[in-house]
Amino acid sequence: MSVWRKLITAVKGGATEAAQTVVDSQAIRILEQEIREAKDELRKSDHARTQILAKCKLSQQKVDGFKKSIAEYEEHARKAVDTDRQLALDCAQKVSDLRAEMDTEQSYLDQFIQSEKQLAANISQAKANLRRLEQQVDMVKATESVQKAQVAVSSRHMGANTKMKTATESLSRIQERQKLRGAELQAAEELAASESSDDLEKRLAEAGIKGGKSSADDELSRILGN
Repeated sequence: MSVWRKLITAVKGGATEAAQTVVDSQAIRILEQEIREAKDELRKSDHARTQILAKCKLSQQKVDGFKKSIAEYEEHARKAVDTDRQLALDCAQKVSDLRAEMDTEQSYLDQFIQSEKQLAANISQAKANLRRLEQQVDMVKATESVQKAQVAVSSRHMGANTKMKTATESLSRIQERQKLRGAELQAAEELAASESSDDLEKRLAEAGIKGGKSSADDELSRILGN
């Protein structure tokens, strides 16, 4: 692979990593948005289920109404069969028509019930999945906060150690300067004291009180004991 191709590959790799970093940094925000959208869809699903339940209720009422009417016309047919056969036959035809309508309505009702059961199961599963996703997002957010705090504490600790080391080194330098200055001051005091003592001896000698150079006569007199 040529240097140029390696460079292109490196640039592409860097761009991919940068893009992935941006996506990862927005991951929680994206998930939260998707959760909000999912909740909105679930609300719509609940509303649709409510409408189906309402249709089930109305259809059931119609079926119950057909059953009641069928029972009434069957009773009419039984009563009319001995006195008016044609009336009994008409009642029987009415019962037949009502049964056909009831069967049609019952098929609608069965479809509504089946649709409602399926929708209820799907909604329940979707809500369970959404709750798990929310829990995972909450856990991720909590973990992210803890890790950020740990990074901050670690950074501060490292910074504190660095500052402590720098401060200790500065303190040592200050102490060394103070020791040197103290030694210089002590030497200056000793030098001043020495100069002061020499001056005093000189003044005593000049006054003839102490010291001074002895003449040869004086020294000879001392030797002879005079």
